[in-house]
Amino acid sequence: MAVVKINALTVPAEMREDLEKRFANRAGMVDSADGFEWFELLRPLEGTDQYLVYTRWRSEEDFVAWQQGPAFQRGHAQAAEAAKSQGAQGHGHGQGGPAATGSQVWSFEVIQSAGPKN
Repeated sequence: MAVVKINALTVPAEMREDLEKRFANRAGMVDSADGFEWFELLRPLEGTDQYLVYTRWRSEEDFVAWQQGPAFQRGHAQAAEAAKSQGAQGHGHGQGGPAATGSQVWSFEVIQSAGPKN
């Protein structure tokens, strides 16, 4: 059964641009993972400082395999290294640390789904 993982990231206003750049730099790293179906980075419009990272997987096992695999580790290591170098060079608002001040992962099974009609 398909599963959805939503990572709710608390991101202060001054770190939003950094977070979005970091995700842009990692674009495509999850696309080739076995069982990967969908990714979206959702920017809040009003009333919250939480970004939502939405991924959909064929199964829980596929998600766990990706999370424990080299692509996940490499992607997060690259993001950390980019954050360090941004902080060292003084670019943007980045201080070289995480863009998010908090994170919470929500897991769901997909029990109904609909797509656009052609």
